[in-house]
Amino acid sequence: MNTPNLPMIIPPRYAWNRGRIIGQKRPLMPKHVWAIRVRLELAENHRDLALFNMAVDSKLRGCDLICLKVPDVYTSGRIKERASVVQSKTGKSVQFEITEGTRKSLREWIGHPGMTGCDFLWPSRFHAPDHISTRQYSRLVKDWVTSIGLEPSDYGTHSLRRTKAAQIYKKTGNLRAVQLLLGHTKMDSTVRYLGVELEDALAISESVEI
Repeated sequence: MNTPNLPMIIPPRYAWNRGRIIGQKRPLMPKHVWAIRVRLELAENHRDLALFNMAVDSKLRGCDLICLKVPDVYTSGRIKERASVVQSKTGKSVQFEITEGTRKSLREWIGHPGMTGCDFLWPSRFHAPDHISTRQYSRLVKDWVTSIGLEPSDYGTHSLRRTKAAQIYKKTGNLRAVQLLLGHTKMDSTVRYLGVELEDALAISESVEI
């Protein structure tokens, strides 16, 4: 008895982002930044406080932030006021400031007994002597925003990269300065990153009454 040729059953292929909330993540507002800082200070979580402060100040991508080494920010017994790193995505150097509050948290973290002999600024607790992973960093960000009552799906590691840049643009309107601070090679990238066109259009619309 011949068996009829049946059509091949091909399992459905789902999109990689099925069920995920994607899109540009929101920057934190100043009140959110301070709320997270206060919680980390009260918990005496020196590592997370230093990491959070550096993420906001440096405006670095997560992949560059987690790779920072102690000499990048610390030399001759003191924390630098400005630092420079080469971006892994562009291969170009970008500079950033380290504010007094961030320097204070870095001093406390670098002086922590657990940092003795560590090369990386954020050493992994599970894969020594390597640094924390981008996945670990992402989980930390979600923990931080959740701790102050924000919806974690609205925020991510890029939220911290955008936080200070968004405030600088809001207060100065200087796109060129933001472009340099973010290390973008093209102004178009900065415009898209900040959502400038949409925000400006809404601001103009709100100011017009009919």
